[in-house]
Amino acid sequence: MTNSASLHPSSTDDIEPPRELRARNPRSGEIDYVVTPPTPAEVTDLAASLREGQRPWRDLGLSGRIAALSAWADAIERDVARIARAEGTDTARVRVSSEVPYMVAAAVRDWCAKAPALIDAATLEGRSSVMSDVTYTTQFEPYGLLGIISPWNHPFLLSSTDAIPALLAGCAVLVKPSEVTPRFIEPVMSTIRSVPELASVFAYIPGAADVGQAVIDNVDALCFTGSVSTGRLIAAACASRFIPAFLELGGKDAAIVTATADVASAASAILKGSVHNTGQLCFSTERIYVDRTIYEPFVAELVRQSESLELSYPDPTHGHLGPFILERQAEIVDDHLRDAVVRGATILTGGTSVELGGGRYMRPTVLVGVDHSMRVMTEETFGPVMPVMPYESIDEAVELANDSEFGLSGAVISGSAEESDAVARRLDAGAISLQDTSLTIGIMRDVEKVAFKASGLGGSRMGPAGLLRFLRKKALILRTGPVVSMEALAEHNRPV
Repeated sequence: MTNSASLHPSSTDDIEPPRELRARNPRSGEIDYVVTPPTPAEVTDLAASLREGQRPWRDLGLSGRIAALSAWADAIERDVARIARAEGTDTARVRVSSEVPYMVAAAVRDWCAKAPALIDAATLEGRSSVMSDVTYTTQFEPYGLLGIISPWNHPFLLSSTDAIPALLAGCAVLVKPSEVTPRFIEPVMSTIRSVPELASVFAYIPGAADVGQAVIDNVDALCFTGSVSTGRLIAAACASRFIPAFLELGGKDAAIVTATADVASAASAILKGSVHNTGQLCFSTERIYVDRTIYEPFVAELVRQSESLELSYPDPTHGHLGPFILERQAEIVDDHLRDAVVRGATILTGGTSVELGGGRYMRPTVLVGVDHSMRVMTEETFGPVMPVMPYESIDEAVELANDSEFGLSGAVISGSAEESDAVARRLDAGAISLQDTSLTIGIMRDVEKVAFKASGLGGSRMGPAGLLRFLRKKALILRTGPVVSMEALAEHNRPV
């Protein structure tokens, strides 16, 4: 998962940041959108304003916040067409961009429905198990201002994933999306401004690394979705301010296909998991390990299915794969393919990216003859590339899948759910899809998962923790009996 709005590892005080943010159209290759980001001083002023609004927002109570967020969901659905057009230009997607506003509105309503029970269940009240005259209860205190730095591959959806539960918790929220995809900000801000209570505590701002640093400098906690390299810098920046950082970082998701799997169904699942959204998804399948007894028929079927897909060019409303959102990402994927071929891999279908109408496209690409000496098997590729490697035993498959610095998610496909479950329990990753790929998206608010290894840091953004991590827990402890005196605690009065 990449985010080009990375913080620089050394000081940039002597470099004047650009006062204009110029965005490239991923279909035409043209620079067709210009916006002026706020200065660091303006970010500080905005943060102060959001903080001022946070206490009244907190004091609205959960029911008041639910009402305001429900009104925002209504506003999003009234303005679907404008949001979809803007994000569609940002990302060169038609179908997904038209679906995302509805997905965000549905997420708002789902969180609103779940929040009261989640908070109630997390409220601990009772009597001390050690001192019978001491009782306790829980007070929740939200972080005052949450900062969010979000990536370019799903601009509206991923920027709102953390914002919605944080707002319900009572936080104010300041979002800086990737500078690669800034067009959606204005139509989304229009919907926020239509709900006055929300507008006082929730804002999106455009900008690059200097704006991201200003956000970190002014918030009480931070959520970041993006690359491991940038995540390390952000973690260090947050640590220097002693604020929590919740990081969802890159992946190199492995899929294991066992000897008992249905070849056609497994190939279909792998193809979808690898090339949907041109492979630009954090949970994209990037490594495929197949039992040697079905390896050749599986590869043949994967090639056959891959060659049936079409590029969404020249008609953006037709086909399966659009252009790369970020031109630099196409170059990274091309480099991975060239490195693999130099080291002995063979491309069976697809290949390096091509320029069509100014955009960078890539057909579904299947490689064989791969091993872990190649970047395509060890580094995040983030493109529609399927390297397939045979294995001799399940033990070897598990060892290969776990041989990675990443641990975001993965998949196991076999002849039965029970077999897949047994293999999945041995994998070092936060979410494993069984009998399919990319199932994480379907359970975002239902079950918790954390990223393993370098794929993330902090509590789960999924399930109950997705809300509760934004609430600091305060224990209120009451003694109902007489105070214990120091005389009772004296050495000479110790129990015998």
